[in-house]
Amino acid sequence: MKFSEFQIGMVIKHPPVVVDRESMLAFARQYDPQWFHTDPERAESGRWGGLIASGWQTCSLAMRMAVDSALVGSESFGSPGVDKIRWLVPVREGDALRLEITVDSVRVSSTRDDLGIVRWSWRMFNQRDEQVLELEATSLFDLGASAD
Repeated sequence: MKFSEFQIGMVIKHPPVVVDRESMLAFARQYDPQWFHTDPERAESGRWGGLIASGWQTCSLAMRMAVDSALVGSESFGSPGVDKIRWLVPVREGDALRLEITVDSVRVSSTRDDLGIVRWSWRMFNQRDEQVLELEATSLFDLGASAD
């Protein structure tokens, strides 16, 4: 999507992606090697009653979905950050996660007319419509350059 296509209140959706055990374990071993993400046997008797995905993997999946559904081909060049991240329900092997993004604000910078700013809320749900992730992000768009 181009910056000019973003409208306040619009909802951008990405269809479900299934989380498999191998990707959960591989991600956790490399980036978040806590036992409840990496040790299936120990996790069975833990607080979560089984292996759960790293919240950072959930965020990574959301980012990929956002790129695929909105940012690919856009003038997006980065983000100054995320204001809030909440992991609401653990993600487990076999969960089918879908993303819904609501555009909260769209504006051109008051000091730079070549800088577009989109603030949006991302919500991810599992196959039971339980919300597993919530985050608020800001994305920057270069209005003076062509997209790759």
